[in-house]
Amino acid sequence: MVDRLTAQDVERLLTDPSPEARVETVEKMAGQFQAETFNEEERGMALEIFSIMVEDAEIRVRQALSDHLKECPDIPHELALSLAKDVDSVAIPVLEFSEILTDQDLIEIVMTTGEDKQNAIARREGISANVADTLVEQGNEKTVATLMHNTTADVRETTLARALDRFGDSEEISTAVTRRPHVPINIAERLVTMVTTSLEALLADKGEGAPDHTADLVLQVRERATLGLVDPRFGIGEVTSLVESLSESNRLTDSIIFRALCMGDIAFFESSLAHLAKISLINAQILIHDEGQLGLQALWGKAGLGKELLPATLVGVKVAEEMGYDGEKYDRERFRRRMLERVLTHFENKEGGAIPIDEESLEYLLSKLETCSSEETLNRSSG
Repeated sequence: MVDRLTAQDVERLLTDPSPEARVETVEKMAGQFQAETFNEEERGMALEIFSIMVEDAEIRVRQALSDHLKECPDIPHELALSLAKDVDSVAIPVLEFSEILTDQDLIEIVMTTGEDKQNAIARREGISANVADTLVEQGNEKTVATLMHNTTADVRETTLARALDRFGDSEEISTAVTRRPHVPINIAERLVTMVTTSLEALLADKGEGAPDHTADLVLQVRERATLGLVDPRFGIGEVTSLVESLSESNRLTDSIIFRALCMGDIAFFESSLAHLAKISLINAQILIHDEGQLGLQALWGKAGLGKELLPATLVGVKVAEEMGYDGEKYDRERFRRRMLERVLTHFENKEGGAIPIDEESLEYLLSKLETCSSEETLNRSSG
C-alpha cells in the first residue's frame, strides 16, 4: 500500500529544511506517482517537484528519487538521464532498471564513466547488441564478465570473440561464455582450444610424462571435446563453419575425421573431406558412398590424408550405410556403439591378408567402445 501525502507532509516540507523531510516526501510522492493515484494535475505538479529535487544538493534526496523512480515508465527522459549521469550511488538504480534510457544514452555513459556504472548497465535485462559491443570494448574484466553472465543480453558472435581476445586468460569470462545460451560453434571450438592449451602448459610445467605422450594426450582431449560440440540438430552451415575453423587452425586432422565417423557424425565427416579435397559437398557425398569404395579412396587421397586410417575408414563408412538411427531413445549412443563393435570385429576377424590397423587407432576404438558401453548403461539406469 502506498502512503499518501497528507496536509502534515506538505506543512513539514514547507517548514522543515532537513534532508530527512525531503527524502520522506520524495518516497511518498514517487510511490503515489508510480501507483498512478494522482490525477492529471497532480501528476504535473509531482513532475515539477521531481525536476527540482533532481538538483537537490543532498545526495540522499537524489538517491531516494532514483531508487523510487527506477522502474517507472512515465517519467520524462530528461529526468531519467539526469539521474543516470549523477554520482554512482544515485545513477546505478536507474542505469540498471530504467526503460526510459535509450541505447544512445547507455553507450555514451559506458564510454565516459567508470566500472560501477558500466557494471550496472551490464546487468540490465535485454541489453541490445550495440550496447553489448560497447561494454566489451570499454569495460574491464569485471564488467565484461558481468555482461557474459547476463543471459538476457543480445551478444553477437563477434562480440564474444572480442571478449575472448581481450580477456582470454580470464577463467570467469571463458566459463561465463561457455554457459551462455546458444554459443556459436566457432566460439565453442575456440574455448576448447583455450582449455586444451592450458592443459598442455600445465602438464609441461609439472613434467607429467614425455613430451610426445603429453602432446598425444592433449590432442585426444581436444579432438574428443571438439566433436562433443557437434549437435545432431546442427544444420550443414554450422557443421561447415566448424570444419572451416578447424582447417584454418590446422586442426582438421585425419584422426578427428576418423573419430567423427566412429561417433556417427557423418555430416562432419563428409564436410571435412569435401573441404580438404576442395570439391562440393554433393560430389564428396557421391564419392564417399560409392559402392565400390574406389571413390572414397580417391577422395581420401585428394584430401591429403594419411593412409594409416583409410582401411578403418572404408569399413566405417560401409557400416554407417548398413546401419542408421532407429529413432528410439538413446539411438545415437547405440549407433556409435554398434559402429565401433563392427569396425573392431572386422579387423579382429581378418585372417591372412588382413588389412592392417595401427595400434594407436585400435586402442582408441577399444577405449571408445568401453566409454560408449558405460554411457549407455548409465543412460538406461537414469532414464
